[in-house]
Amino acid sequence: MIEFNYLTDFRCENESNLKDWILNIINSEGREEGDIIYIFCDDKYLHKLNIEFLNHDTLTDIISFDYGMDKQINGEIYISIERVLENSVDFKTKFEDELHRVMIHGILHFCGYKDKSDNEEKLMRKKEDESLQKLSEID
Repeated sequence: MIEFNYLTDFRCENESNLKDWILNIINSEGREEGDIIYIFCDDKYLHKLNIEFLNHDTLTDIISFDYGMDKQINGEIYISIERVLENSVDFKTKFEDELHRVMIHGILHFCGYKDKSDNEEKLMRKKEDESLQKLSEID
């Protein structure tokens, strides 16, 4: 089950399409859908989590907690809408595109992709781009 929760006034448009897209990406990676919870929040909330759980005193756009078992994807993905909006301005992209990139970024982490090294980051960007292309085919 893919669930969207909101701790801010923001709401995703076309939740059903987004859930179908996320499930499609999970399946294309040879994984199974478990319990995936998205929590859309503000900078203050995500900053608190970043300090409490990761000991990072910085702002971030996403934090994910992976509870996966074998091939089943289970986890929580926290996304700061404020950070995504600011990043969309900085990267000169549409807010929705940046939001979708961040949303699938968390799923790709759950599928085993990392982004610590240059090579890992290149592969992650490639997988994000491929995933975003699949979303455009659903819309």
